[in-house]
Amino acid sequence: MDAGDKPEDHSIIRLPFLSATHQLAGKPPKTAAQKAVRKAFKGTANLANLLPTGTLFVFHFLSPILTHDGKCTSGATRDLAAAFLASCAVSCFVLCFTDSFRDDNGKVRYGIATFRGLLVIDGSGAAVPSDEAEKFRIRFVDFFHALISVVVFAAVAISDDNVIGCFYPKPSPAVVEFVAAVPVAVGSVCSALFVLFPSRRHGIGFPISRR
Repeated sequence: MDAGDKPEDHSIIRLPFLSATHQLAGKPPKTAAQKAVRKAFKGTANLANLLPTGTLFVFHFLSPILTHDGKCTSGATRDLAAAFLASCAVSCFVLCFTDSFRDDNGKVRYGIATFRGLLVIDGSGAAVPSDEAEKFRIRFVDFFHALISVVVFAAVAISDDNVIGCFYPKPSPAVVEFVAAVPVAVGSVCSALFVLFPSRRHGIGFPISRR
């Protein structure tokens, strides 16, 4: 090194950084109720995959309207909300008996399963080939899936903020814990049951048939 040359500065400039405690200092800790609601939402998202999309969309769309954003101020409003929940549950039950097939032109046709086959309800006049009518008949597993769908919808409904606010405006800690646990428990059990006893139906609100 020449005498006139300056030694290289190998020092590293270190920028200040926030520690994890400083980063979290501005965040208030979550309450037990907030944690319960968060768990309920996560469980509800998984349960939604087991329900007809049309019924689920109508429920989420009309729930805040019919319950006045969870503020049911009269018995008539609660009765209307209860009737709405019951109609959604019936819809989930009935739609489990719908099925679909592709006609000769490749178009998807929908119908309701009966003990004799599939009753087409889309007004097209198409009919299932006689040699395939057997696989569209109602079976015991259809009633099982319909019942499970109603249970799943009930779990989704009781974890909805508007429903809770309408029927339980001031929930107790026990109710909060129950609402948090139900979607997770129902989702686990019902998902396992659907895997063990899968449905062959591809009806209204479910994936389109590939038959």
